[in-house]
Amino acid sequence: MRLPLLILHILAGSIGLLTGTFAIAVRKGSRLHRASGNIFTVAMFTLACSAFCLAIMKSQHGNIIGSIITFYMIATAWLAGRRRGIGRLDFAALLVGAGGAVAVIALGIWTLHHPDKNAPAAMCFFMAAVLLLAAAGDVRMLARGGLTGRPRIARHLWRMCFGLFIATGSFFLGQQQVFPAFLRGSIFLTVLAVLPFPLMIYWLIRIRFRNAYTVQPKPTPIAVAS
Repeated sequence: MRLPLLILHILAGSIGLLTGTFAIAVRKGSRLHRASGNIFTVAMFTLACSAFCLAIMKSQHGNIIGSIITFYMIATAWLAGRRRGIGRLDFAALLVGAGGAVAVIALGIWTLHHPDKNAPAAMCFFMAAVLLLAAAGDVRMLARGGLTGRPRIARHLWRMCFGLFIATGSFFLGQQQVFPAFLRGSIFLTVLAVLPFPLMIYWLIRIRFRNAYTVQPKPTPIAVAS
């Protein structure tokens, strides 16, 4: 089972990297953006599920948690992009986010005493902080009964970009053996790995100052004199 899963994992990761980059580059809300975003979502779900199974087979605790985080971030981002209200899946996502944060913090504490190159303590605490931030966003959304306008787009955007970062970081930094020797450990691969972050900041700033993402008030009816 390991070889078919590994092939599926590589194919899904390759498709996810290509479609995720394309979805960021094209105009938001366009047909190309929606189509590439849907393919990216399916690819990342496949990537996360295959990584989860492979991590269990190899007893890699860090990758088990990483695959769950990837699935959670992409799922909540996709839900934010598809609808404005809330449902049972949003409550389930909150439990996954909060539970994942606790698990990652526990893994980070354990790693401080038992160093693991596959799950450094600093990375564990960084991922835990992101999960706590995401879980806080879930609570805020549930308390409001849903999100519209800029907050909804921002929620969709940053979670998708973070999911893409997990893919780029895992490939360009975690699989450097597939690159030529002169590129391994270079700043070039590091830039490619963290590229989703500056793109995310650019789009967050852009939607912050564009009126297209504001919630327009309902028009007030005007009485017409007969």
